Amino acid sequence: MIVLINPNSTVSMTDAMLRTARETVPSVEFEGWTSDYGPPAIQGAEDGKLAEEPLLELVAKATGQSASAIIIGCFDDTALDAARALANCPVIGIGQAAYHLAAIAGGRFSVVTTLAISIPILEENIRSYGLTGQLGRVRASGVPVLALEQDTQAATDQVVAEISKAAREDGIQSVVLGCGGMVDIEQGIAHLPEIRLIDGVRAAAVFASQL
Repeated sequence: MIVLINPNSTVSMTDAMLRTARETVPSVEFEGWTSDYGPPAIQGAEDGKLAEEPLLELVAKATGQSASAIIIGCFDDTALDAARALANCPVIGIGQAAYHLAAIAGGRFSVVTTLAISIPILEENIRSYGLTGQLGRVRASGVPVLALEQDTQAATDQVVAEISKAAREDGIQSVVLGCGGMVDIEQGIAHLPEIRLIDGVRAAAVFASQL
């Protein structure tokens, strides 16, 4: 059993990530857990701090239930190092999984995330993973996390506009979708730019199933 933990309290986001993981690796058993005491969305360092304690409680619970791997379903990779120190199984952040898949795919990549407040966190994570040399830019689409579910088409259009700018301007081969709430972005796009899109939930599901 692989446990996907959503550090925010938005159940519909957990459901979307869980469905995506199951569709990506249908041969593996996934469970989706929502952090009921986390913030509704994680946008910036303050929300990340609020999410840490209840997230780590769920990590401990998953470890106690003999999870074979744990996925942290927040693109900020919230409390990832602390979760790994606590768990007795592999713990994968969807951000780290996406960046490494983009690096493996070759060439340079940019990230399109939600709000600008997340950019410093993502840039620091990429630096800590040793992948700054392959990074084009971390871009903010200006879309709040919850708008991806509450105003889906308008949010999708705004994210796609930023993806298109990245494809034109950044000299890259891939765009990483910088939020767990973007799992359905591709389905809402009538015309994709000529660029590889990488989703962290799908990447983490594959890596977790192999580990």
